[in-house]
Amino acid sequence: MPSAQEVGRRGERLAAAYLEERGWKVLGTGFLARRGEVDLVCTRGESLVLVEVKTRSGLGFGTPAEAVGPRKRRALSAAAAEYRALAGWRGEVRFAVVSLLLDRDGEAQSIELLEDPF
Repeated sequence: MPSAQEVGRRGERLAAAYLEERGWKVLGTGFLARRGEVDLVCTRGESLVLVEVKTRSGLGFGTPAEAVGPRKRRALSAAAAEYRALAGWRGEVRFAVVSLLLDRDGEAQSIELLEDPF
C-alpha cells in the first residue's frame, strides 16, 4: 500500500503529463510559498495557471476535488501573489484543479480538470 505522499507524487506526475498532452506548458512543480505549496505552475496561452492536484486511491474521504476548500483557496491566492512578485509576472493569473482517482496499480482510473474553479 503506497503512502499518501507517494500517491500525491504519482498524481502530480500524471497531472503534469495530462496537461502537457493538452498543450499546457508546465513551468515547475512544488512551488513553496510562505502559506503553502503550489503543485504545478503552468502556462496556457498568455495566462499563468497555478494548479492544485488532488489524488485519491478511493472515495472513502470524498472525491479529490472536494478536498479543495476555502482554506486551500486562500492559500493558493496568497501563493499566487507571492509567485507573481518573485517571478515578475505581469499577466493574468488563473487557477485550476486536477482531480485524480487511482486504481490499486497506481494508474489513473479517472482524471478531471476543473478550470477557474473559484
